[in-house]
Amino acid sequence: MNKFVCINKRLCMFGVSLLILTLIVAVILGLLAGPDSPLTWALIAILVVVPFIHRKIASKQFVEWKDSYSVGIDSIDQQHKKLLNLINQLQTAVDYSTGEQFEREALDELVDYTKTHFTYEEGLMEDNDYPGFVAHKAQHETMFKKVGEVLAEYEQDHDTAMSNAAEYLKDWLIHHINGTDKEYSSYLIERGVK
Repeated sequence: MNKFVCINKRLCMFGVSLLILTLIVAVILGLLAGPDSPLTWALIAILVVVPFIHRKIASKQFVEWKDSYSVGIDSIDQQHKKLLNLINQLQTAVDYSTGEQFEREALDELVDYTKTHFTYEEGLMEDNDYPGFVAHKAQHETMFKKVGEVLAEYEQDHDTAMSNAAEYLKDWLIHHINGTDKEYSSYLIERGVK
């Protein structure tokens, strides 16, 4: 399915470009025929609106921080915000075919920072004797196993792998923050972690 989505993105960009070009030609012809035509002005309005609609649809691919994602520990919230930004950077690489080097750098930076974040998070849990530490750490390891699979897939099909990685990481991080991260945060807050 993701391969279809990736091909579909290219077709969508081509389709939007073709639509805009067609509208420009139609507006020019309409203006040459006479600027009084309501059809010409309707075409101009559509031409102006198309890029805004396209941008709105494309922006849904990106994840924005919401206050509801906060775990109540500022250092972890800041790290989660950075992870979301790095995921969005990866999404940009996917959406705009920025090239293999940028894609690799985006994915490498995301993986490296995720390791840093997990080490920090696990350190806090371990230092404060969090009872769910082993299960939480297992979730982190499962996520890294999946990322490893994506990296292996990347060698065979760049577009599909990048698209899969971006989707998986967005979904995983949001569910993880709103699930198990919120479970440990109240425990750590009770022990004075801020």
